[in-house]
Amino acid sequence: MSTITRAEAYLVDIPVETVRTDAVQAFLKQETLFVEVRTADGGHGTGYAYTIGTGGTAVLALLRDYLLPHLVGRDAARVEAVWRDLHAATRATAVGAITSLALAAIDTALWDLRARAAGLPLWVLAGGAKDRIPLYDTEGGWLHLTEDELVAGAKASQAAGWPGVKLKVGKPNPAEDAARIGAVRAALGDDFDVMVDANQSLTAAEAIRRARLLEPHQLAWFEEPLPADDVAGHELLARATSIPVAVGESMYSIGQFAEYLRRQAAGVVQVDVARIGGITPWLKVAHLAEACNVVVCPHFLMELHVSLCAAVPNSRYVEHIPQLRAITRTEIAIVDGHALAPGEPGLGIDWDRDAIEDRRVA
Repeated sequence: MSTITRAEAYLVDIPVETVRTDAVQAFLKQETLFVEVRTADGGHGTGYAYTIGTGGTAVLALLRDYLLPHLVGRDAARVEAVWRDLHAATRATAVGAITSLALAAIDTALWDLRARAAGLPLWVLAGGAKDRIPLYDTEGGWLHLTEDELVAGAKASQAAGWPGVKLKVGKPNPAEDAARIGAVRAALGDDFDVMVDANQSLTAAEAIRRARLLEPHQLAWFEEPLPADDVAGHELLARATSIPVAVGESMYSIGQFAEYLRRQAAGVVQVDVARIGGITPWLKVAHLAEACNVVVCPHFLMELHVSLCAAVPNSRYVEHIPQLRAITRTEIAIVDGHALAPGEPGLGIDWDRDAIEDRRVA
């Protein structure tokens, strides 16, 4: 029987591997929320979610005080029913980041358990559309880097075989953004994808102005130009520029994505499995985007998003940001700039249990 007999949550802090800054914030550390679930028939699943430096203890309290007590006695195989019931139990705090992150830690644990029980990798169980996915590099594009450093980082990524790079924009002077992106494009040539990310720092008018300055550089997308709740502003921008508008990392419900897609305000969907509330809603967003002929290029969490992107047909890219190396024994397999879908049953993440224990927050 797949009846849940035990559920545990704990918090692990992982220092950032490199300095990361954008137009509005810095990545301080990765607070990683883990959930372990065990069943009566000996099954086990490990799930996780994250923050970039704040709120981890709040998510942990929600898990321990409200959500995990609802799990014991439930059928772990019925992931849809469990997700719906847990969401209903926290309706007073949804939609919101804290609740979504807590739900994601549980939901990914249940999918891990389910895939292990079936003897299948997650990507096969969830659809099995493809066995590899292109990667783009973000680590050489942070806003604090000089133009020369930006160019050097992009050239190194190209030489390493990445098909694309993402660069941060949002300098006070729009001309500086344009000059930095132009220098990278000139160094890389035209046969290479360059994406830009403003991290919600602009107004609609300013985003339209900057898009016009950036259009000559043939960008793959313009990411988070405006605050995520400004759907109307994104709609205006999408109509005003030929650059695809990318949104999703700061959205926490399926309905938010549906509204963007209904209004044709997004050309790229960047749904984050932790922030949307887990694998169960992630797949729904991906299939919704497919129905609207829109691609999926998720935010962060490459170790898990490799499997999810391999599961669906409309995925185009996974973002390469290594951040779990301190607590895993192996890394994702990469061949010619593509991540290979893992072959092991479950999520396909090889956790280093000793390293996790060493970093647990008391």
